[in-house]
Amino acid sequence: MQFTVTDAPTRERFEACDETGAVAGVVTYQLTGAIIAYTHTEVDPAYEGRGVGSTLARAVMDDARARGRTVVPICPFLAEWLVKHPEYEDIVVRSTRKVK
Repeated sequence: MQFTVTDAPTRERFEACDETGAVAGVVTYQLTGAIIAYTHTEVDPAYEGRGVGSTLARAVMDDARARGRTVVPICPFLAEWLVKHPEYEDIVVRSTRKVK
């Protein structure tokens, strides 16, 4: 099954849709200037195990690179995915400070 990932900026998320246009999964984000924080990844249970999460992860990271953005991976799924994909390290912030 093929999934198409598109940015839905008015909803602050990327959506992965199947061939029928049904939303199979999303990655939400917050954008501030050239910094994009990916906050949550969610895959519809009907699509679990079909690579939707990985497809979304690669698409959002490729989009960030193409737009010259710095990525803050707040989402645990994306942070773990990035451990296995060091080719994106040059655009990822790995250390953040807590705001008190």
